[in-house]
Amino acid sequence: MHRRDRRIALSVSAALLAAPLLTACGSDAHPGAAAVVGGERIEVSTLQAQVKDVRAAQAASPQAAQLLGTSGDLNRRKLNGLIFDRVVSKVAEDNGVTATRAETQATRAAFVRQSGGEDRLAAALLQEQGVAPDQIDDVVRRNVLMNKIAAKLGITETPEGQKKLTDVFTAASKDLDIDVNPRFGAWDDAQVQLAAAASPWLRQISQDPGAVEAGA
Repeated sequence: MHRRDRRIALSVSAALLAAPLLTACGSDAHPGAAAVVGGERIEVSTLQAQVKDVRAAQAASPQAAQLLGTSGDLNRRKLNGLIFDRVVSKVAEDNGVTATRAETQATRAAFVRQSGGEDRLAAALLQEQGVAPDQIDDVVRRNVLMNKIAAKLGITETPEGQKKLTDVFTAASKDLDIDVNPRFGAWDDAQVQLAAAASPWLRQISQDPGAVEAGA
């Protein structure tokens, strides 16, 4: 990956407020769904499985007490990421962008080298983004897609470039007609995130693996 490409890497920020898991979506028409995106359900069981994996990794960490004590927003963060992944997939499909297995593996290998090893990469993503080890490939694939989308659209490191990209994602978000269980908040198409999120999902980042946002 060229240095310039790394400078325009884009990410998801998922610092969301805590909320309990539910057994129904925002409408009685979607029982058991945490959200419905483009007519496809994100089941509560899917969300619970992701949260369970992260909790297990946190419990096994030397920083277990700290991690478990500071991630009360994990349910929201993981749901935000699950929804955002679907928005990314739509934008990628609309623009003819794909992330091959080889590209994902090469990007992950680069992150591993930069972080000083697989264990350090996993620890950084777990601590900073609430990502379990078995979820890292999803984070890397998202990063690959975001970079390729930015390149395809000619996004530059300017406010105008960032606005252009945000507009594209907002349009895709609206097209997906995202319906979120109200206990998690409402989806904000303009910000492309759960409305309760504390910071915007889209910002410039470095390729320091510790800075790779997961949309976790």
